[in-house]
Amino acid sequence: MDPNNLSMTLAERDPDRARMAKIGRKVRQRLAAMPDVYKLPTEKAEIYAVGDFLTGEECGRLIAMVDAVAQPSRAFDVDYATGYRTSYSGDPDPHDPFVKRIQRRIDDLLGLEPRTGETIQGQRYLPGQQFQDHTDWFPHNTPYWEAEKDRGGQRCYTAMIFLNEVEEGGATTFGRLNMAIQPKPGVLLAWNNADENGVPNPWTVHAGSPVVRGEKYIVTKWYRARNWI
Repeated sequence: MDPNNLSMTLAERDPDRARMAKIGRKVRQRLAAMPDVYKLPTEKAEIYAVGDFLTGEECGRLIAMVDAVAQPSRAFDVDYATGYRTSYSGDPDPHDPFVKRIQRRIDDLLGLEPRTGETIQGQRYLPGQQFQDHTDWFPHNTPYWEAEKDRGGQRCYTAMIFLNEVEEGGATTFGRLNMAIQPKPGVLLAWNNADENGVPNPWTVHAGSPVVRGEKYIVTKWYRARNWI
């Protein structure tokens, strides 16, 4: 195939690739300059941790907000009854001044445009509940990609904050990387959903492992390659 035609084919198949690569470079350089940001030890994915991103009081306020809106979680193409995703989740009011401050703090950490960020989602896991292996980026061979590509395109970055200690279980795991991160209140995890070329990165497959005892609360914010609608 002619190289020009091949490039055109790839662009049609992955319209956000160039944007994803540019965003990755921007965030990579920004976080590398921050002494309080720790890059997890792997070359296969860009995963960062920030301790004490939220105070205990802020975590408590968010937990109460999650409880107020929590409903059985949905996955894009898997029914709740399958057991694939059995947590509760909901979106705290994005216009609440406190929520807006938290969202802006995440925007500022990553240096990403607020218009590209989805509304913060809260998740609650009770004993036995989990979210099995999944990616935050959208596979292009799925029916829902046709809708999502017009709502801001591919998810380029994920920011997730642990809100409480879990008595047992509930780790966030990156199984292909043999990594398991135990919940610690106020700790933020952020990862690039693409590789350096802007291609969705299969090494970012992750899971919320089952809670054994206690409860687990987190909030998650996803960023798109374009303005989120």
